[in-house]
Amino acid sequence: MRRDFQEPARCRPDLVIGREELFSAARERLASGGSVLLHGPAGIGKSTVLRALAAENCFQTGTVLRCSATESESHLPFLALADLFGLVLDRIADRLPGAQRTALESALTGRGESTLQRDGLALRLAVLSALRALAEDGPVLVVADDFQWLDSASAELLGFAARRLGDTSVRMLCAVRTEAQEYDRYLRACPPDTLAVRLGPLTRAQVSALLDHRGYGGLPRSTVRDIHRTSGGNPLFALELGRALAENPTPPRPGEPLPVPTSLRALVLSRLDLLSDEARRTLLVASAGARPTAALLHAAGRDHAEAECAQAAELGLLTTEPEAPAVRFAHPLISAALYAEAPAHERRAAHAALSTAASDPIERARHLALATIGTDPDVAASLAEAAALARDRGAPSVAASLGLLAARHTPADGNPDERRLQAAEDAITAGEVDLARDIAREVLTRATVPAERVRAWMVVIEAAGQALGDVDAVFPQALADAGDDPRLLALVHYQLAWRALVVEGDFAEARQEAAHAAELAARAGNRRTELMALSFQASTETLMGHSNAPVTVKRALQEPQDPYVACHHNGAGAARFRWLLMSDQLPEARTTISALLREVRRRGMVESEVHFLRALAETELLSGHCGRALDLARESLRLARDSGIGEGASAMLASLAEASAGDVERAEALAREAAAHAEEDGDQMYLSRALAALGHAQLVAGDAPGAVVSLRRVRELEAGLGITDPARGRWHGDLAEALVRIGEVGEAQEVIDTAREHALRLRRESVLAVLDRAAALVRAARGDTEAALAQLTSAQDRLAKLGYGLEEARAAFSLARLRSGRPGPTSYDEAARLFRRCRALPWLRQVEAAAQDAGAAAAQRPAPAPAGLHSALDSLASMERQVAGLVMEGATNREIAARLFISVKTVEATLTRVYRKLGIRSRVDIVRLAAGRHAK
Repeated sequence: MRRDFQEPARCRPDLVIGREELFSAARERLASGGSVLLHGPAGIGKSTVLRALAAENCFQTGTVLRCSATESESHLPFLALADLFGLVLDRIADRLPGAQRTALESALTGRGESTLQRDGLALRLAVLSALRALAEDGPVLVVADDFQWLDSASAELLGFAARRLGDTSVRMLCAVRTEAQEYDRYLRACPPDTLAVRLGPLTRAQVSALLDHRGYGGLPRSTVRDIHRTSGGNPLFALELGRALAENPTPPRPGEPLPVPTSLRALVLSRLDLLSDEARRTLLVASAGARPTAALLHAAGRDHAEAECAQAAELGLLTTEPEAPAVRFAHPLISAALYAEAPAHERRAAHAALSTAASDPIERARHLALATIGTDPDVAASLAEAAALARDRGAPSVAASLGLLAARHTPADGNPDERRLQAAEDAITAGEVDLARDIAREVLTRATVPAERVRAWMVVIEAAGQALGDVDAVFPQALADAGDDPRLLALVHYQLAWRALVVEGDFAEARQEAAHAAELAARAGNRRTELMALSFQASTETLMGHSNAPVTVKRALQEPQDPYVACHHNGAGAARFRWLLMSDQLPEARTTISALLREVRRRGMVESEVHFLRALAETELLSGHCGRALDLARESLRLARDSGIGEGASAMLASLAEASAGDVERAEALAREAAAHAEEDGDQMYLSRALAALGHAQLVAGDAPGAVVSLRRVRELEAGLGITDPARGRWHGDLAEALVRIGEVGEAQEVIDTAREHALRLRRESVLAVLDRAAALVRAARGDTEAALAQLTSAQDRLAKLGYGLEEARAAFSLARLRSGRPGPTSYDEAARLFRRCRALPWLRQVEAAAQDAGAAAAQRPAPAPAGLHSALDSLASMERQVAGLVMEGATNREIAARLFISVKTVEATLTRVYRKLGIRSRVDIVRLAAGRHAK
């Protein structure tokens, strides 16, 4: 079967969602002539990956042989062999020895009743000879799916041939269903160089991407979380659960189990009928419990729990862990399917038993609610108390679920909307913004009390995240509902401050709105809102470079404090951290942000955790701990994508970390992703930061023109925003360096002068040192090498004292490159040592390349030019003299660009001017001048 797959997998990346790394490993093994065995449990995606790999490889393969067995056909001998060779036998039959051809034809057609017992050797040799004959016409790929269902005769023959193929251009691509690591016996049926690749469960973010691709997107993140947990990350199970939800006209309410489709129930509960009725009831109680143990089952009235659990374990429904007291289902879906299969009255009975058996008050309250029908003020009060306890324990997601249960059991005259709004605020804290938004909008359909309506509007605004432009219509309605109540107005004006910053990009208006909100809150005695508004005002003033920033930070930190505000990502602690970081107090900033991160993790504040992971990564990056920064940035990005919070900002910081310690191409991709998020959200503030990250990545990658384009836009955006503090984005040195590299020395000096004026006013010592490094490059480009060397040496020393390890290393690198253009020995050892200490791998690779180029240039450098030659160069400009001089030394255009911090295109343009002024035609003529001969 030739070229039976028509679409290359690289055009269909959806086929391997979440499998990129193992897909690459399998692809490389196949490309090198090896074979691959994919293995894992049912539904894990083996066939999907196999099809994608086969589709990609069939275009480089002469012949593709394919079979896909089923359990019902596994007893039919030679069926897989017929699938593989049935359509190609005519091509090779005349190349097989007679006895082998007869045996193979008999096996494939069923004529002659061939058997392995009677024709074993002939058949074995025939399969081997057939593969070799096909390989003579070009590479052969054998694709076998569901290898476990191959009939035993075909499997035996394939294994025999596979072990003897040697260097023949025959590869095998197989997929087999296995549990745990039981794939060895299948590996023995493959060539000796076969790579075994186990497919594991998908992450929550990958499950979300898979559901979106298959048309089940738009689900609340809390629902996606439940799908991931219930499916155990199995793609097939997740898709079936997503389909069931899409087809269900009444989706489950928060806290309720997911609907499990009949197809999955049949798949995982096929052995349930073998259990006794009592054992089945025991498993139902276990499925209803959060952390079931034998002791809990006994307390719930299941007197023979141990024996019944042992029976279930023998059937593969439970896993046995002798050292652990917990009762664990073999797969989460078994528990979900068992619960979904049970009648409603049996579920309520199980919860009623657990409501008295559970020792944890939160668990008791939850079970009591699920065992109760209709409203009940006592049950509602118990649930509200349990929600408060969960909140104190740092489990806001649990608190939100309990709060909704409390509202459901609260009578109409008991104000259930108050409990719904509290649940929505808990959901915001937990990062479940979709759930929070849905709750708030439901409350707004019927609420008439202004305080409740404004509170609901605040949830809607908070749930919008950075996309505040999407909820523009909310603000007039919230102001109308607030009336003249200063407490409610303070809440609205605090959000208006954010809108001014994010949507309008107006720092001055944002600062004014925040100050007004703080004043209104103080008048109303609302300390929490007052502190949040002061913190926002302080952060805005810090970014603006406003002289009042330190004073406002102190006001926000004054007692009495609110514990929630103290650790919130927009609270006083975060404002102080930002001020410390921009004021070059790196150790204090690290201590502050580390303490904040610990506290929000304890409280379960997901959005704040995303922010603080990013902030700590930024601190470590500035300190030169690039490897640590990369780990933290990647963790922040994973959490952001998992929760759907702050994805753009986390991608931006991850880009900076990747450019310094990871992969530069990935850094550029992440920066573009961050910019796209900001553009989509209309977020001018983070757009400038994303573009600054892109410019930095382009500079590290050697794309100076691209860096200039990106960073010039940053300069325009920040000028429009009113941002004057150069410590906010720290992009000015990068822009100046990139401008020098493309020959725009005058503009580079303008960037440095403007930034230096603000840095001097605000006493940003690290920024001044970086600007001096850039100014030294300008001096070097203008020919003032001695002054440039002195300025670079000073900048490096100052950066070292301030603790900016990466910037110190960059200054050392610039020094080494500048010295490499002068007579005498040059060493890149210091720069390499500093970058190695920082774990700044992309920079280290640049140092190694520069050192290698310098060594090669030194070996090829001709004798010094005659003294009289310099008079011929007097007519040249400074840059032209430097370029001509380096050409005389034998430097290539690339080496000249690296030494002078300019682009190769600038070198070429400069040489064209040199040729014209000296009346010569090429660099060869310059070399002749250096040797004292006249150009012909």
